[in-house]
Amino acid sequence: MRGVVQRVKRARVTVGDEVVGEIGAGQLVLLGVSHDDGPADVAWMANKLTGLRIFEDSAGKMNLALADIGGAMLVVSQFTLLGDCRKGRRPSFDQAARPELARALYEDFVAAVRAQGIPTATGRFQAEMQVELVNDGPITLIVDSRGSVEPQSNSEIATGGKCL
Repeated sequence: MRGVVQRVKRARVTVGDEVVGEIGAGQLVLLGVSHDDGPADVAWMANKLTGLRIFEDSAGKMNLALADIGGAMLVVSQFTLLGDCRKGRRPSFDQAARPELARALYEDFVAAVRAQGIPTATGRFQAEMQVELVNDGPITLIVDSRGSVEPQSNSEIATGGKCL
């Protein structure tokens, strides 16, 4: 499971002329689900992102998480995050989960974030969406659950997954 996490002052997603999800301060998460992701990836990613200390404290240090600032999360499904651009000029999406699995794990992720008391808005799965945001900082991170369950290297053993 891969996420692009942006600290935002506000964000919203529309489908056509309809606003389907909107938040104030918090995180915009573009979430991609891989064909080999499962419940452990969902749990790891939800815990990692809700606890990610990317908001400034009174000393100006990134030391606060979503709950600390009363922030919200806007989650937008994004299978293209699993695109492989290493060969040729057209991305390969072989690593992306099929829609049935991706939808289930996306919905499980949203439920896991909400279960932690974080107000959570969403886009619309498999829809053509327009995403608007005011990036705060800007702060943008790529977080990948690969390695969180079965570490691949010593650095992943120490950190539990990757923050790329």
